[in-house]
Amino acid sequence: MDKEKLIQEAYLVAHKIEENGNFPNNPVLPLMVYKGALRLHPDDNEEVIKKVFAQNGYTNSWVDGIFDYHHYHSNTHEVMGVFCGKADVQFGGDHGVCIELDKGDVIIIPAGVAHKKLNSSDDFTVVGAYPNGAEYNIKYGEAKERPEADQDIAKVKNPDSDPVYGSKGHLFECWYNQNCENV
Repeated sequence: MDKEKLIQEAYLVAHKIEENGNFPNNPVLPLMVYKGALRLHPDDNEEVIKKVFAQNGYTNSWVDGIFDYHHYHSNTHEVMGVFCGKADVQFGGDHGVCIELDKGDVIIIPAGVAHKKLNSSDDFTVVGAYPNGAEYNIKYGEAKERPEADQDIAKVKNPDSDPVYGSKGHLFECWYNQNCENV
């Protein structure tokens, strides 16, 4: 894999997502979407995205779609790269932000941020992974999950690297320096 040809400078879309009903979301760390970060070629398979993520410390990867119900992870952040197709995904619960995801986009979801696929093309496929290969839990926004979920979210450390750009990237500006342009 020629990393230089696969990875390109992306357009950053960032949203701070406040608590929404039973979803804690993450008012401190913004959801980040790297629009067009990966220039995928027709003969590429999902392994190229897994490899980029793994080189930057994001493992325990999987290949699938995104659940069509609101859910979140209270014990880890998550990264997803869109391998194929497009989808409208809602982040933050019922009144959250809706973002159209396309092939080559990468989404960095902070611990606690709810996400749900609203609709998609039939071929919509993402590769997901977690910082340092974390084992993720799944929470559904039920009242009984709190305040334990909030305590778990508070314990999640910032990743050591950006899932796409490694030691560089918007993750450091947005999560470490709290300096994101369009939050």
